[in-house]
Amino acid sequence: MIPLPEARPGRISRVRWELIGWMFVVSAIAYLDRVNISIAGQALAADFHFDNLQLGWIFGAFVIGYALFQAPGGAAADRFGPRAVLALGVVWWSVFTSLITILPVGLPGLLLTVAACRFALGMGESVVYPASNCIVAAWIPSYERGIANGFIFAGVGVGAGVTPPLIAYFLQHYGWRSSFWASSALGLLAGAGWYWLARNRPAQHPRVTPGEAALIESGLPSGRGSEGARPSWGVLLRNQSLVAITFAYFCYGYVAYIYFTWFFIYLRTARNLDLRQSSYYAMLPFLGMAIASPLGGYVSDRLVRRWGKRIGRCYLAAASLGFAAIFTLLGTRVGGAALASVVLACGVGALYFSQSTFWSASADIGGRAAGAASGFMNMGAQTGSAVTALVTPRLAAHFGWPASFAAAAALAAAGALAWLFAKPEEDSA
Repeated sequence: MIPLPEARPGRISRVRWELIGWMFVVSAIAYLDRVNISIAGQALAADFHFDNLQLGWIFGAFVIGYALFQAPGGAAADRFGPRAVLALGVVWWSVFTSLITILPVGLPGLLLTVAACRFALGMGESVVYPASNCIVAAWIPSYERGIANGFIFAGVGVGAGVTPPLIAYFLQHYGWRSSFWASSALGLLAGAGWYWLARNRPAQHPRVTPGEAALIESGLPSGRGSEGARPSWGVLLRNQSLVAITFAYFCYGYVAYIYFTWFFIYLRTARNLDLRQSSYYAMLPFLGMAIASPLGGYVSDRLVRRWGKRIGRCYLAAASLGFAAIFTLLGTRVGGAALASVVLACGVGALYFSQSTFWSASADIGGRAAGAASGFMNMGAQTGSAVTALVTPRLAAHFGWPASFAAAAALAAAGALAWLFAKPEEDSA
């Protein structure tokens, strides 16, 4: 592989922002790989003769694999370094993205096999954000972590946002399998680029100047430098703030995953839109994510600098989740698909306004165990996501789509309350 050039003396490099930029790319492609099935799901289901409840099990299998391996993936990134762990994860998930396309329709146990492929895909993708939080913990000063995480998670909105029209194009012209091949190829390219560019710590990177290294080290929380002790699992799991934000992230994940799995199908079935119309309206929530993530991170950092982490992280997140609850509750009760999509996009935008606060707080709480702490927290979110995948179609079938979104709104409100019990300034590990 082509070696990186050495740092030029006499200047302060900005390598940390190059890594954040590449994590944005990896994040976008990861979400393209996971959301493509929500767009191609009906074509896949028709080909494999699955109904919506069986499709829900396939959606849920990904999230179960993703949730179960969050904490182990984060611990692996802490132990072996985020550079290698993330690169391996990208290769793994790209293989299983493609594998589903070669399964024959008449295969015995086809539903179980497809679900197993999605479970394995979830395992591979589980390392993405814990590994990125290891990078944030090692490379980003505390007062820049909000905007850094905001940019990383803007990739979620961009990747998920381009998915509906992109996958719809492949569906119409080449079939659903081609969309999975394209997603897999992009993943492999992103993984190779990441392994070439990234290093685990600033001191290991040839292009980091002494000025940038000193800036990073001076901005790390007290005792969290490269030589600090790594908190044990016992210390982490007894941390009140980590438990509180993990529950809040469970609620967050329940709400967010409706948009990644059922929103497109909601537009097709409840709002009676065709494939092309649905693909465009389905972009609006993801556009809201892409805008709100970095904006929320910027506002959070500004509030932290002026009033501290309690206001800049906890109160901001509580307010964001509260507004998400209001918009989500209203979204299915307004007339017209366009207005409903805009209102629901505001709801998911409010939700993602809080995104960076979760990861910034978990990086501060975890310190040198930022991967394990954020992996445990994200396991909460993905457990909520798995519940969404399975519960949403049942609520919709028995009580209608408004009931499904009302349940999500109630959990968003519960997550807002949970943030009030988090005290990252006083209660970090």
